[in-house]
Amino acid sequence: MKNPFLPNFADLPSELPVFPLSGAVVMPGVQLPLNIFEPRYLNMVQAALAGDHLIGMLQPRTDNPLSGESAETTVGLHRVGCAGRITSYSEMNDGRIVMVLTGLCRFEFNQELPERDGYRCVRPEWDRFAPDYQDDQHSINDRAAFMDSLRTFCEQHNVEVPWKELDDMEDGDLVNLLCAHLPLSADDKQALIETVDLHERATLMRGLMDMSTLGNSRGSINEHRH
Repeated sequence: MKNPFLPNFADLPSELPVFPLSGAVVMPGVQLPLNIFEPRYLNMVQAALAGDHLIGMLQPRTDNPLSGESAETTVGLHRVGCAGRITSYSEMNDGRIVMVLTGLCRFEFNQELPERDGYRCVRPEWDRFAPDYQDDQHSINDRAAFMDSLRTFCEQHNVEVPWKELDDMEDGDLVNLLCAHLPLSADDKQALIETVDLHERATLMRGLMDMSTLGNSRGSINEHRH
């Protein structure tokens, strides 16, 4: 059953405050805990709570052409991110806000709007990622092989995983959860975010896991040789 607090696709906003944070990824249906303490982002959260409760997560660009600039607001952003809804919120006595953002729908943007109270806003375009609102997405082509790659990856990287819960998850929920929480590089996470089709995203993720596993294996062999 659809969460009654979530907006319909047609009602997604034309303006969106964004939180640039490398490696912190939210995907549809996935929860991301956040600890907010900078004044501008406290302003952002308060503004979101006064409106539709939506915030966009975007990663800064690693090939930022403006990296020589001193003002942080000049940092380039990847054009594709994911909007989430504030679904849990607590004010701390030390002035922090501890909250949970639940992923809603990915977006891309071509226009950044003027700053508001120190935080950045964009004009999101949602249509490319309309499948995020659909329940009949493509499935993983070979789930057994995918899970084998995941188990090997987690063993090599000492990642603790609730396997029973993952085994019971639908393909889309599983892949989105792993996109957000596996220890992959920021660039790898960005590539996964930008891949619309679930089957293609799962194939890319399996390839990234296998490459990482192979790299770790070669590193271990070389260590033993020296």
